[in-house]
Amino acid sequence: MKLKSKRKIVKYLDVLDQPIRFSPFLFSRVFLLWALLGLIGGLIAGLYWLALVFLTEQFAVFNGWLVIPTMAIAGLLAGLVIHFIGDPGEMQLIVNNIRFNKGKLDPKNNPSMILSSLLCVASGGSLGPESPLVQITGSTGTWMGKLFRLKGEELRSMSIAGMASGFTALFGAPLGGSLFALEILHHKHAVEYYKAIIPALVASCFSFVVFALIIELGLGPMWDLKTYEYTGVADFGMAIIFAAAGAALGWGFIYCVKFFKTLFEAKPLPIYIKTVIGGILLGTIAYYLPITRYFSHFEINELLNGELTFKLLVAVLIFKIIAIAITVTSGWRGGFIIPLFFVGAALGMIIHQLFPDTNLTLAVVSCMAAINACVTRTPMSTTILLATLTGFTYFIPILFASLTGYFLAPRIPFIGAQMDR
Repeated sequence: MKLKSKRKIVKYLDVLDQPIRFSPFLFSRVFLLWALLGLIGGLIAGLYWLALVFLTEQFAVFNGWLVIPTMAIAGLLAGLVIHFIGDPGEMQLIVNNIRFNKGKLDPKNNPSMILSSLLCVASGGSLGPESPLVQITGSTGTWMGKLFRLKGEELRSMSIAGMASGFTALFGAPLGGSLFALEILHHKHAVEYYKAIIPALVASCFSFVVFALIIELGLGPMWDLKTYEYTGVADFGMAIIFAAAGAALGWGFIYCVKFFKTLFEAKPLPIYIKTVIGGILLGTIAYYLPITRYFSHFEINELLNGELTFKLLVAVLIFKIIAIAITVTSGWRGGFIIPLFFVGAALGMIIHQLFPDTNLTLAVVSCMAAINACVTRTPMSTTILLATLTGFTYFIPILFASLTGYFLAPRIPFIGAQMDR
């Protein structure tokens, strides 16, 4: 009976290996694979998001001074998960495997990544779910590629398409998510793996639909910025000036991460000890500055709509950078894209308070674009993502800011695997 079942599976796989005949369209069986991957990716992202929202609501009950022991315990639990189940790695490992491991992301790390990242993000760590989702959905693409006997660039494209489906689901921007999955892989060449562009777009579109159905996501800007009104070519120059400040802050963030990395690596400690120390530090910062807690998905609106004083904005900016750096270096899991957008928004508001005649919306968006492009080397996807998330319909100023941040970035990228080996 088992032999008969195996023969059927082999027969079905052989059928799928053949192109769809009698079709006058540019259509083949790989389109079905990309679409199926997108559907699965959207389902994974939707379930992950529901679990994250539920856990966040449970952890949010503990506020005031209780936030310190709560985050310490969450750090301990996440560290124990990583210690006993396995280290799922971070964005560095994802990029490294796509580029130098034939595009293969290992699904065996997913249980550890899911559990540890949910604990870290939900309890209030300053990293978001984008990196865990990229790892999980990207490895799902690898698994599907192997199941259908894909090799070489086709297998790598499936992994990249899986990454794009996870990133797109969270941000609600299929084009931006697809480009991000390609740009993040190299510090200079945005389309090094150009064959993965169409697979990523197809998977992203299907993923977005499923994710939107699960969490009842609507269309429209996520963050409440005032409507920008173009005043002339001078706006491009202002965008570049704001972006230069954002790039400088990007340098500061990178060196802050290096500083805390040196501290946490000064003495070899078990991962669960590092995560506890990180939790105590993060809880202390969150106690004094509650807006720095969490990965800033909702806190950006709180920042934009609140009437924070200049001194408080500066404090929030400095300690949010420190919180992100501690989260990254102490073993907590998550992604730093949205937290960096928060930092850029805070910088834009500070600039506006120093120079009230400047356009607040332009300053905020330019700083958000520049710091992210400086750290991640993703100017194209950053432009599209911010236009989608903020409702900033004028692409060109954002593009000027993104490119400024990109070209003012350090020669050696923050994500070392982006460099040629």
